[in-house]
Amino acid sequence: YKLIIMITLNLIKTSHPDYEGVEKLLLAAFPEAERRDTGLQRKFTDENEKFQCYAIRNEEMCIGVITVWSLNGFHYIEHFATVPEVRNRGYGKEIMGTLTGQLKGTVILEVERPEDEMSRRRIGFYERCGFTLCKQDYLQPPYRKGGEAVPLYLMFIHTESIDGQYTQIRDEIYREVYQTTPEAILEK
Repeated sequence: YKLIIMITLNLIKTSHPDYEGVEKLLLAAFPEAERRDTGLQRKFTDENEKFQCYAIRNEEMCIGVITVWSLNGFHYIEHFATVPEVRNRGYGKEIMGTLTGQLKGTVILEVERPEDEMSRRRIGFYERCGFTLCKQDYLQPPYRKGGEAVPLYLMFIHTESIDGQYTQIRDEIYREVYQTTPEAILEK
């Protein structure tokens, strides 16, 4: 039988009652090197029209967060996390299906390279959600001054390939999400 999971994705600002829990989850789920500082995250949530912060709820409580950028010709999923109580229960696939069903056009996200069991499992999860791995070299810019760029891969859905638009997609993510340029990252 199929487990029926009822979830809603609510677009929120920092004034929303769920925002405190969303912020705590972001801090718990992502190490400092994998997220921007809290003040800038709040500023983007409240003021950046390209950035959307969704609180994910089931029938009882806020169970997760997903942040999405609406960029030039594609959407970029930046952060996705659920509370430990609902992990490995089918919520992730349901959430991703709901979100990608709502977003029109190509959707992109970053994943760690498949160098260990957890990163291979994460790629497998996104593949089960319909994403395809793009094996072109991609460096995630550092979130903080003095941080290191991280070699990752991009994954995509709702298009056959991103190879033809890869440079444009990468440059747009660098510029809008990380507020840097390809030159600044590639010359390091």
